[in-house]
Amino acid sequence: MEIRAVAGDITKIKAGAIVVNLFEGMERLDGDIANIDKALDGAISQLISQGEIKGKLNEVTIVHSLGKLPATRVVVAGLGKQQELTQDRVRGVMAETCRLLQQKGVDSMATIAQGAEIANITVEGAAQAVTEGALLGVYSFRRHITKEAEHGEIKQLLIVGSDETKLPILEQGCYKGRVLAEATNLARDMVNEPANYMTPKHMADMAAKLAETYGLELSVLEREQMQELGMGALLGVAQGSRQPPKFIVLHYRGSDSTEIDVALVGKGVTFDSGGISIKPSEKMDEMKGDMAGGAAVMAAISAIAQLKPKINVMAVIPATENLPGDSALKPGDILTAMNGKTIEIISTDAEGRLILADALGYAKKLGAKLVVDVATLTGACRIALGDVCSGAFGNNQELIDKVIAAGTEAGELIWQMPMYEEYKEQNKSEVADIKNIGGKYGGAITAAQFIAEFAGDTPWVHLDIAGTSLSEKERTYRVKGATGVPVRTLVNLVLSLAKQ
Repeated sequence: MEIRAVAGDITKIKAGAIVVNLFEGMERLDGDIANIDKALDGAISQLISQGEIKGKLNEVTIVHSLGKLPATRVVVAGLGKQQELTQDRVRGVMAETCRLLQQKGVDSMATIAQGAEIANITVEGAAQAVTEGALLGVYSFRRHITKEAEHGEIKQLLIVGSDETKLPILEQGCYKGRVLAEATNLARDMVNEPANYMTPKHMADMAAKLAETYGLELSVLEREQMQELGMGALLGVAQGSRQPPKFIVLHYRGSDSTEIDVALVGKGVTFDSGGISIKPSEKMDEMKGDMAGGAAVMAAISAIAQLKPKINVMAVIPATENLPGDSALKPGDILTAMNGKTIEIISTDAEGRLILADALGYAKKLGAKLVVDVATLTGACRIALGDVCSGAFGNNQELIDKVIAAGTEAGELIWQMPMYEEYKEQNKSEVADIKNIGGKYGGAITAAQFIAEFAGDTPWVHLDIAGTSLSEKERTYRVKGATGVPVRTLVNLVLSLAKQ
């Protein structure tokens, strides 16, 4: 979809549809919607008085112009109550509108910068939200479907501003929105791919493509190099699969310093059968998405490279399959992680924390100042928070607050979980330094406490996205399938850190 900011009068735009907004309880039409209503001989006012248009959030009403305007259709999109308006609501309304228009066969549309200069939403923020909502809302994954889609695509979206002096601001918001949305859709594509098309090698190939396109530095460690570095935890998980593991490292250098300001670490288990502690067959197909954390950090660093903040960022993705092969890891085995800690294996299905242990060890070895890891880590977190919130765990309250704020800005909700010392007891082993599962209760917390052992005193936040990485239904700009959470949160976090 081509998205452009233009200056002009929306009533004079020729398109398949033009979109204007209405707030719930609005008694008098003004501005663009009033002008359009006048051109339509009061059709919108009449529908409002009849109760057909109420301005409720995500309510989308199509009115045919019947030649009274250059545009074929006028869409009235409800923004809900004006005092409750947020940038995220604009995103959601735009997604719902675009999806409906696409289903109606509309291929070109124009909209005002929805919500601009209302409820603390800047003109740039409005353009960004409109762009994100449009691109995220019409996303679909059809790579392996041979049948043609039932409808075409929206090819052009114009964001129309009446003030020409604000055009550069609209364009800036439009650009940022496109970068963030396309990065999110990239992560969605990777997670939606079946595991035979998204192996560790495929992930490394994708990293190489991103490095070449966006000027990132790439290194991919092979099994022998992992052995030299002592990555026994990652190699233990990998030993049951014929697919060789890949340890993917991407660097974005935005400042003159040689230090790594932020390390983004993502779990990259391209298929998780559970290993010898095999999972039930029901919904095991969803385990192709156990690399959603790895996809998110890879997509995030590609967006960061395009937005060019003055900060140095490293993305680390330990990529492997977890399968019950003839040489697979066994319950009772003991592994030695890169930092020298020994780990007793109680369940081979608690493999994500093992590969993250070595990834955090690597980030610390390279001297990363801050670390954020992202993983579809525990069913326990999904049980606790459902598919609405990701869980945040960490050892540094200031960093946790920044991550949550970055998520709020993105519309990706995050809830802080407790990290009391008492939970560490559950991870104690009688035969090793630590065991890889803490028992039946508090599973998301004991998993985070396990990873904390490898973060040490480096400021660190762990995001458990087991519940939020997939959506079972369409909900505003969250489409069915992979969500791309928390790509935009990570980018927002890095941009805010760069400003400081």
